[in-house]
Amino acid sequence: MTVFDHAEFDSHEQVVFCRDAAADLFAIIAVHSTTLGPAAGGCRIWPYKSYDEALTDVLRLSKAMSYKNAMAGLALGGGKAVIIGDPRTAKNAQLLYAFGRCVQQLGGRYWTAEDVGTTLHDIHLIGETCDYVFGTTVSPSRFTARGVVEGMRAAALHKLGATSLEGLTVAVQGVGSVGRHLCELLYEAGAQLIVADINEAATREV
Repeated sequence: MTVFDHAEFDSHEQVVFCRDAAADLFAIIAVHSTTLGPAAGGCRIWPYKSYDEALTDVLRLSKAMSYKNAMAGLALGGGKAVIIGDPRTAKNAQLLYAFGRCVQQLGGRYWTAEDVGTTLHDIHLIGETCDYVFGTTVSPSRFTARGVVEGMRAAALHKLGATSLEGLTVAVQGVGSVGRHLCELLYEAGAQLIVADINEAATREV
C-alpha cells in the first residue's frame, strides 16, 4: 500500500519521510494544503508502535491544521510533523538539529512549532538549523488551554443553558503541557475534575 492509498490521505500536497541515521531520526512531515499560505503545524514526538501509526497521525493532524488555521482567519495552510521516539529518552540536541535541517529543505512550505513531546527549548534548538519556526518566545500551551475552556463555555451554554462551568464535572484525558494549564483554568472556574493520563506520575502532579 502506498501513501496515496492510505485511508487518511486527503489530497495532501506533500508527505516527506525524513531519516538521519547519525541522529537516529525517523520523522514524517505532512503538508496538507498551502492554498491560504505556507503549511503550519507543530512537531509531535511520540513513541508510535509502528510507522503506519505515525503516518496515520500526521495525515490526520495536518488536515485538521488546514481547517484550524482557516477558521482562525490566518494566511496559513495546514501541516504537521511527527518524530518517532519517546521524548523522555530519545530526544536530544542532535535529533532536533537533524529535524530542523529536514524542515529547512522544504524551503518554507512548512513551518513547525511546539506540540506534544516538544518544549519551547526544543523549538529553539530546531531553530538553530531551520528558519521556519513559530513560537520561539512563548509556549502556546496556555493559549491552547484557554481556547479549549472558551469552547467548553460555549458548549455548556448551548447544551445546558449554563452561564459558567462552576459545578460541572469535566474529564481531562492527558495532562501534558496543555492539559495541566487546562486543569488549572477549569479548577479556577469551579469545575469538578476527573483526570487521566498514561503517565501516572503526571496525574499526581496536577
